[in-house]
Amino acid sequence: MIAFLGQIAFLGQGRMGVPMARRLMLAGYKVTTWRRADGVAVAEAVEGAELVITMLSDPAAVREVLTAALPGLRPGATVVEMSTIGPEAVHALRALLPPEVGLVDAPVLGSVGPAAEGGLTVLAGGDVAGCREVLSVFGSVRETGPLGSGAAMKLAVMSALVPAQVLVAETLAYGREHGVDRGALLDVLAGTPLGAVAERLRTPAEETRYSLAHAAKDLELAAWEGASMAAAARARLRRARAAGLGGRDLTVIAAHVGAPAPERPERRAVPLNLTTIPATNGFYSHAVRAGDTLYVSGQAAFDERGEVVGPGSMEVQAEHVFQVIARILADQGATFEDVAFIRTYLTDMEDRAALGRVRRKYLTGTPPASTTVEVSKLFLPGLVLEVDLIVALPGRLGAARPAGPTRGGPGRPAVRQASGPCARDRYDSVRRAGP
Repeated sequence: MIAFLGQIAFLGQGRMGVPMARRLMLAGYKVTTWRRADGVAVAEAVEGAELVITMLSDPAAVREVLTAALPGLRPGATVVEMSTIGPEAVHALRALLPPEVGLVDAPVLGSVGPAAEGGLTVLAGGDVAGCREVLSVFGSVRETGPLGSGAAMKLAVMSALVPAQVLVAETLAYGREHGVDRGALLDVLAGTPLGAVAERLRTPAEETRYSLAHAAKDLELAAWEGASMAAAARARLRRARAAGLGGRDLTVIAAHVGAPAPERPERRAVPLNLTTIPATNGFYSHAVRAGDTLYVSGQAAFDERGEVVGPGSMEVQAEHVFQVIARILADQGATFEDVAFIRTYLTDMEDRAALGRVRRKYLTGTPPASTTVEVSKLFLPGLVLEVDLIVALPGRLGAARPAGPTRGGPGRPAVRQASGPCARDRYDSVRRAGP
């Protein structure tokens, strides 16, 4: 018999979220599920819930969803953050949430199969007294200490497990190059401390249990300066992700490492289109990576249905735009600290103060190079803001300079040709301001 009789809101219905929410329902709990595609407001989904569970893709997604949930969170509710986002992001969530809303970080070890069977290991940080019963439905609960310790434990574990799989993949590639029988090599490895990892790579999984993209993201969060093995594995996974393997199970790395080079040279400009933000209209990409530099297209506030978010409201649109940018940066292992240049288009320069209040939450410390321009209108009625960026990818050195053709000359401002999703063919009236 269950003791917790309150309402549970489960935010996120991806590979892990679906079986985890189903287990709660089968156990008899009252559960409301939410996913972006349903078109239901997050605040509506969490209204009245005593427990709010998040299982989302990355730190930016968690912050975006919980920010949207704030109006619906009841005093006394507890948010249980079960995604893999790292301790810094957990503490940032504590600052975001009202003091009367509790927070527990409880990421899990295990993939889709254990999630369905209740075989996960829950690494719980913070005060779990009010939610331990619910967490035990997912598997064994290990209390790790104060808030943030569960997230730190998860990344510490992944910084060993993921590089170990890359290491075995490289071992198999070495054996292949030197005529070593693959099966025999795996049999020998089976008798070593790497045996369990070698068995995972013996036959790469057809079904995605733990995607290569998520493994790369986890190492982007976990790799620290001086962590040479995690950093090298992260670089290997980034190359595999750029080759189109992000959606495959991590075990596909065994086939990727040491594979024959493609006959055509790798593209020097790699378009990037994320599934975790509203899709483009097909005439541009969310961003393009060229060597060590990331060029982010003009981002504006519209949702998955192409409708404007917060028509006419600078603060609402700025929050949406910076959340989308955060997810693009996170996909490439970058943060706002890596932004080299930011260009902002406003339909009314008087909105600079409202924009600044939001911008300062994301661009902290020494600001990047910046240009702010007033334009007569943007692509959709109700839009008041568009932002594009140039980013120096972390851990690398790359030249960064504003992209896009300009016209102008001494004594008059340059006017950029339209290249983002919301730019007109040419901006017909322009005012420049300092950043």
